Amino acid sequence: MDSTQFKRHRRLRRSANLRSMVRETHLRAEDFIYPLFIVEGENRKNEVSSMPGVFQISLDLLKRELDEIVSLGIKSVILFGVPEEKDDCGSGAYHNHGIVQEATREVKKHHPDLLVVADTCLCEYTDHGHCGLVENGQVLNDASLELLVKTAISQAEAGADIIAPSNMMDGFVSAIRKGLDGAGFEDIPIMSYAVKYSSAFYGPFRDAANSTPQFGDRKTYQMDPANRMEALREAQSDIEEGADFLIVKPALSYLDIIRDVKNSFNVPMVAYNVSGEYSLIKAAALNGWVDEKAVAMEMLTSIKRAGADLIITYFAKDAAKWIKESN
Repeated sequence: MDSTQFKRHRRLRRSANLRSMVRETHLRAEDFIYPLFIVEGENRKNEVSSMPGVFQISLDLLKRELDEIVSLGIKSVILFGVPEEKDDCGSGAYHNHGIVQEATREVKKHHPDLLVVADTCLCEYTDHGHCGLVENGQVLNDASLELLVKTAISQAEAGADIIAPSNMMDGFVSAIRKGLDGAGFEDIPIMSYAVKYSSAFYGPFRDAANSTPQFGDRKTYQMDPANRMEALREAQSDIEEGADFLIVKPALSYLDIIRDVKNSFNVPMVAYNVSGEYSLIKAAALNGWVDEKAVAMEMLTSIKRAGADLIITYFAKDAAKWIKESN
């Protein structure tokens, strides 16, 4: 056959160095945001049973964890609090000495340049496990906004660099932006969980954060996994209300949504590679069914290729190590 009749694409795949030269998508340690679960008490480092390699850590052990994170070149963490006491209004979320507020101060004491993203929600702090106030079995939207604003302000006062509201109440970005500005935090950006689906992939996270709803589910405020165009409406609203970053959560089953949002809005795009996506790979690897490193890196590359600028992932430390080894 005359070689001019077809294209020889394999020419650019002949060696590892050649493949590296023409690679379109690259992962860097700076792309990752590492989640940390902070518990009250002392000398506590509890592995989450459904998330091998992920721990709940008390404040006194946090420095050691932070030292490792920084040494790997990871530039940011997102903090989740696991309080000892909960109530019906989630008051621990906005207490000046709440667990996330104290953890933020601890991070800034030891590593002031490490970016702290504060998850701004009530579900870990409410005794009913929902992301807002509840009345007669219904999650209240507008009444919950006041408490979310208080939470965001208290997190900013503690030193958080970025506020990341994850509650999916309508108008939460607008309310928090107004509250932060009014409290003198005009320069603190909002990383909005703009597109958060009501997903079955969140199960292991609820073990880590002790945040399982005590009744019903979150389908009245989180999105239907079957919906695509709704994601663009949600993202558009948050942009108009003042969001500086947009999060799509989960990531792996929603790569099409990540690409849609990236193509539609000119702000940094964040994907949350959630607990179920992590645990599926970990479980398969522990059983010898898959190559953990190869599968995890392929997954993270696919998320970046889909349009994510940043990835919140429990694989952050492992991936950063693997990237270092390959350089």
